[in-house]
Amino acid sequence: MPQTEDTNRRIVLAQRPRGEPDANTLRLETGPVPEPGAGKMLLRTVFLSLDPYMRGRMNDAKSYAEPVAIGGVMTGQVVAEVVTSDLDGFAVGDMVLAGSGWQDWAVSDGAGVLNLGAAPENPSWALGILGMPGFTAHAGLLNIGEPKSGETLVVGAATGPVGATVGQIAKIKGCRVVGVAGGPEKCAHAVDKLGFDACIDHRAEDFEAQLAAACPDGVDIYWENVGGRTLYAALPLLNAFARVPVCGVAAWYNLAGLPEGPDRGPQILSTILRMKVKMQGFIIFDNFGPEDYAVFARDMRGWLAEGRVTYTEQVVDGLEAAPGALNDLLAGRSFGKMVVRVG
Repeated sequence: MPQTEDTNRRIVLAQRPRGEPDANTLRLETGPVPEPGAGKMLLRTVFLSLDPYMRGRMNDAKSYAEPVAIGGVMTGQVVAEVVTSDLDGFAVGDMVLAGSGWQDWAVSDGAGVLNLGAAPENPSWALGILGMPGFTAHAGLLNIGEPKSGETLVVGAATGPVGATVGQIAKIKGCRVVGVAGGPEKCAHAVDKLGFDACIDHRAEDFEAQLAAACPDGVDIYWENVGGRTLYAALPLLNAFARVPVCGVAAWYNLAGLPEGPDRGPQILSTILRMKVKMQGFIIFDNFGPEDYAVFARDMRGWLAEGRVTYTEQVVDGLEAAPGALNDLLAGRSFGKMVVRVG
């Protein structure tokens, strides 16, 4: 069912998943297009961002944000077109960055909405390299990772929107960059297109040995995107005073309980103690503000213009494809930044 002018498709959380979301987790509903009223504007979704954090929002658990309510529209950032407006600063035809979620139409009072202008170049990039993922990579790496020329950085999910950006910024700062990705195609992309010094396939039987060989001087910065096997392989390689920005643990998002296998707690904590490691979790909009975003936007636009940063985007067509695409992303079957073309 395509987007229409008289129907609002919404994907809502039907039930909380245990493990991987399935066909019963999300439900497609239809209803009338909402009426904006005075002091409001009507937004038509054009692109929807898919991001790993969405899996956590399905859980009713203590976190940095409230979970999606049962029956509530799935949360998510969108690029949308202003269709009607009774707000200063937003004209009909403007494209905006908003948090209106998995639906065709939404009413907004302008709070938290960024106007991208009437005809932005590459509007979907506001959901990726020029948006939250790019900002996450820039602010987290430079402020927590503190890269120095000659240091070695290891980054998991190396061809995803955050990992690819982290690695490229680290190269700009003079680091040796070793990526970790799933499969030879992604690893080749990391080296040939992103400019990494090496990339190791985490599916390889001798993955741990390969990672150690690629980091002969140890690891000074480990950017944590995934947890799991990548974390356990990186731990023994950490140098004294290594920094570990914790951005995500995608390998564990679908766990219904504690992971199987040995208790790794002693290994993790003793490494942090012995090697004087700084490990810091962060949520981009909680830890960093507008002044940090301004620095990021200036740097990233310059690097893109100069060709020093490369960006890959995977576009999926149709709102109804979003649930399956999110599962592909969580399972590592996506390539680059995943967005859904809704309208």
